[in-house]
Amino acid sequence: MPATVPSEVTWQTVWKELNRLDKILLALFLLAVVCVFLPLGLGAAVAQVAAFFLGAWLGLRVIRRFLRMILWRVRNRLLVAYGFIALVPIALLASLSMVLLYGLVGQTAIFMVQSELERHTALLVASAQHIAEEEAARRIPAAEHIYPVLVSRVPGLELLVEGDKPHRIPAGAAIEAPSPEWGDAGGLAFKQGQLYAWAHIVRPGARVTMLAPLTDSFLAGLAPNIGEITFLRVDDDLTRNRGRMRLRRSVNGEEELDAPRNRVPPKERRYDIEVRWPTAVPAYLWDSPGRVEFELLSIRTRPSAVLRTLFAQKVDTYNDVIPALLLALTIAIFIAEATSLIIGVSITRTITGTVHDIYEGTERIQEGVFSHRIKIKGNDQLAELGTSFNDMTANIERLLVVAKESERLQAELEIAREVQNQLYPRTVPLMKTLHLNAFCNPARMVSGDYYDYQRLDEGRVTIAIGDVAGKGISAALLMATVQSALRTQVRHCLDARKEAGLEIATSKLVSDLNRHLHANTTPEKYATFCFGVYEDASHTLTYTNAGHLPPILMRRGETQFLEVNGTVVGAFPFSRYEESRVTLEPGDLLLFYTDGITEAENAYGEQFGEERLCQLLRKRNGSTSSEILASIVEHVKEWTGSGELQDDMTLLLAIRT
Repeated sequence: MPATVPSEVTWQTVWKELNRLDKILLALFLLAVVCVFLPLGLGAAVAQVAAFFLGAWLGLRVIRRFLRMILWRVRNRLLVAYGFIALVPIALLASLSMVLLYGLVGQTAIFMVQSELERHTALLVASAQHIAEEEAARRIPAAEHIYPVLVSRVPGLELLVEGDKPHRIPAGAAIEAPSPEWGDAGGLAFKQGQLYAWAHIVRPGARVTMLAPLTDSFLAGLAPNIGEITFLRVDDDLTRNRGRMRLRRSVNGEEELDAPRNRVPPKERRYDIEVRWPTAVPAYLWDSPGRVEFELLSIRTRPSAVLRTLFAQKVDTYNDVIPALLLALTIAIFIAEATSLIIGVSITRTITGTVHDIYEGTERIQEGVFSHRIKIKGNDQLAELGTSFNDMTANIERLLVVAKESERLQAELEIAREVQNQLYPRTVPLMKTLHLNAFCNPARMVSGDYYDYQRLDEGRVTIAIGDVAGKGISAALLMATVQSALRTQVRHCLDARKEAGLEIATSKLVSDLNRHLHANTTPEKYATFCFGVYEDASHTLTYTNAGHLPPILMRRGETQFLEVNGTVVGAFPFSRYEESRVTLEPGDLLLFYTDGITEAENAYGEQFGEERLCQLLRKRNGSTSSEILASIVEHVKEWTGSGELQDDMTLLLAIRT
């Protein structure tokens, strides 16, 4: 386990996790808190603001580090995930259910009261309209006849019939006629600080006005025992406080003992909470014809009261059933939660156990114990993960063996490279009329390309270049065979013709080399080869080209290709080879090369080619041999656009001085 993440979270571990900035913030926060309680005037206020921001900053940093330590363990992460997956949705659903229940109870109660209030005011409007539409002679008797029915439903009702002369019911009623500007209206009216239920109907030759004060007993009678019903005054001036509207307690100052009470019902159960719900109702202003303001009708009730009113019977009959249902539901929830807990703990232990085993396995692997294997339990994805881990460690163990073998082979390749570098000529023979230079860049550690030059006497030198089929060690071994066989053949010719003078036939030497390679190598091993002898005296190059790329001769700025005299060496024992001669003039340039130069491909598969090589030689005419070789290699690498060589690149350049 990393040292920066402790296994247990304590005050000591939290303190150790605080860096220097955290400790500086803590010190500044404590200093600001102390300054808040000192008599510093404005400084105390500044210290309070500083303490708030410093504390918030420090708290966020500490909480972040604390959560990082807590959530490092997979078990804690799973617990947090369970909390977000299960507990948070349950809490949200419970909260949503409570809000919906609260709103449903409140809305139902206010709807019941408001609908009853609208029904009573609609009754007044319909009755007033009926009276106003009667004939003048029957208008008063009709009003006298309908009044007892209305006053039984709307206590305190006063009725004014205006025709030839005003008539008030009951006699001596204090109702006054509203402004003549009023037309038909009905509902609630606000008059002199009191709220009334009223109706006003205007017909030709008659006006009927009904007015009844809203009292506590009247409101309680709309929905008996549902709760406390009140009105709140709403003013257009927002600077004024909203006050509770004054309602008359009763019409005659007394209440019957069995009259419904405008009060909050008593709590019947523990969770029988109090619900408050308002709604806006329109009310006419008595002194302002046609103007309507909205007042707040508010109710305080309980769910039991709403249920009792809805079902029009006591819910006490369910007192024995509901607790039993709640108990059964609670037991079922407890069993479900316990089962979920057991299953969750079991699954969690399985997950955390596998993760812990894999963690211990990684620790053992980090220590270098690749033979460690974890125990596999079950047949699930976690078990497959453990199996994959064991397979991985086994593969790593095998890869270590392969890596060690590869290191050994790499060391041997390094030795082979050093040996091969020793096979290339160490020095360039100095000739009177010929300057030689060569370059070889292997595609791998060792090369299958071959070049050589060997001085025969003061006036003669041999030039050789070859390209073995393939790359890597096998090609390098065959290249060493070609080099050894060539030098042996040259030395044999020298020893055999010491007394007769130096004469080396290139075609004869290449033929002998062909038979030697065919006899001592497998049939698929062969090489292209070009061998020549240059004489200072005659400035003549005698050469045999056995399937190698034709050398390029550049003379006076023009390029031409030399001949190819035969097929590759090592493939066929009966192959015959011929000789060719070319006399080099001062300034002539002769370039020998392998296919790693001309067959190098770019990203589109296009080869560099002999033509580009010739153009480059013509462009670099007059440069030194080293500059020409470096320019060729650079252009080929730019052509391929890759840092890795596709094939061995070898160049041998001869310049006639």
